[in-house]
Amino acid sequence: MGLNTKNLFSSFTSASSWFELYAAFSTFMMLFRTAINDLVPDQIRSFIASKLEAFFNAQPNNQVSLKINQLWDGNLGNRNELFDAAQEYLPTRITRTFKSLKVGKQENRKHLDFAVDASEEVVDKFEGTTFTWKLDEGSENDSNRTHAFVLSFNERNREKVLDRYIPHILKTYEAIKAEKRALKIFSWEHHYWNETELSHPATFDTLALNSELKQAIIHDLDRFLRRKELYKKVGKPWKRGYLLYGPPGTGKSSLIVAIANYLKFNVYDLEFSSIYSDSDLMRCMRDTSNRCIIVIEDVDCNQEVQVRSKPSYKDNFTDSDSEFDGSNDPNQVTKKFSLSSLLNYMDGLRSSGGEERIIIFTTNHREKLDPALLRPGRMDMHIHLSFLKGKAFRVLASNYLGIEGHHPLFEQIEELLEKTNVTPAVVAEQLIRNEDPQLALEKLVEFLKERGKDSRVECHLSAGQVNVLGD
Repeated sequence: MGLNTKNLFSSFTSASSWFELYAAFSTFMMLFRTAINDLVPDQIRSFIASKLEAFFNAQPNNQVSLKINQLWDGNLGNRNELFDAAQEYLPTRITRTFKSLKVGKQENRKHLDFAVDASEEVVDKFEGTTFTWKLDEGSENDSNRTHAFVLSFNERNREKVLDRYIPHILKTYEAIKAEKRALKIFSWEHHYWNETELSHPATFDTLALNSELKQAIIHDLDRFLRRKELYKKVGKPWKRGYLLYGPPGTGKSSLIVAIANYLKFNVYDLEFSSIYSDSDLMRCMRDTSNRCIIVIEDVDCNQEVQVRSKPSYKDNFTDSDSEFDGSNDPNQVTKKFSLSSLLNYMDGLRSSGGEERIIIFTTNHREKLDPALLRPGRMDMHIHLSFLKGKAFRVLASNYLGIEGHHPLFEQIEELLEKTNVTPAVVAEQLIRNEDPQLALEKLVEFLKERGKDSRVECHLSAGQVNVLGD
């Protein structure tokens, strides 16, 4: 068979053409890429790249789903915390384009409750990635009907979902719970804590304290909260002790509530009169929770924590001793609570029973306390609350009279307060007597002038003094 030279030449010509075309195209692409890099700003190039990535990520073939059931393994007593977290988290991610949403208010709840409606999807964006949520309400024929959330995302984002997105949802859930949680106050009675709701509205904004003192307390609280690892590193229990001292009516209780509302911590109010032994003290301290405030008011009223000028035979009793004085009358109770037991809880071996706790002591007479209680590590910050002075009065005027900003009588009242020893509680009582703000201030001026005639110096320290003794 003879060689067809015409076909061979034609094939060679075709191959050469393709090679030339490839070379020309490669050259064009190089020039085009150079032009793009030189002429198109980085932001526009990034935008185009993100759009292309979003387009390919949105292809249905790349989508995967996670089903988050309300109950784990169908066990009615074992709720899936991730479902609860998603239920609280998703309503916060709903945009204005969302058309269907459940809303309601439960009894004894201050906040409105929002919930995802099963008729629509919720789209959430996290770190530039889009996630789609859908509520599955289950079958109507199921007597044990439970719900589930279905989370859909591109399969290339599996690690992001597990490592960052779901932890982000759980962390947000904890913050939402803390914000919505109704704070509790506990009192120790008959060997156990009784619980009631703490509804006192006091905050740092409503306290009649000077701004420097407020900021010092807030700064100390914030620093305490973020130092968990440091406390662990140095081998100290993660707790902080405060001593609030000063005359009655200076706002010690209101400051405690303001701290509780700021931290979202429950309060355990402990009265030493309800403690009958060292073992009873240890029991009540052990039964407190983490992230709480333990309050011991009027600590100077208990002889066991005053300056130990004379030893008490009661300190020698042990936990095994009877709580009675030996008579048959059960009402004749011998107190065996000792200072050493309290100190052991505060910084001894038994102090490691809880974390993230604030211990607050209050007293009208700091000088009566045993020095062993006052040192750093037990009462770390001493806050002196005294008579109302200076511009702190304007907070009361705002709270009780609704006066914001300046008033012509403010300067005169502040001058009188500097010369007169009156507590915030006394001034508040004067302001609340009249609904008319002008009349209330005029009556307060008359009261302060009369009070100033026989005013006595009852305190040597200025109001709002704070001593930080240790970390």
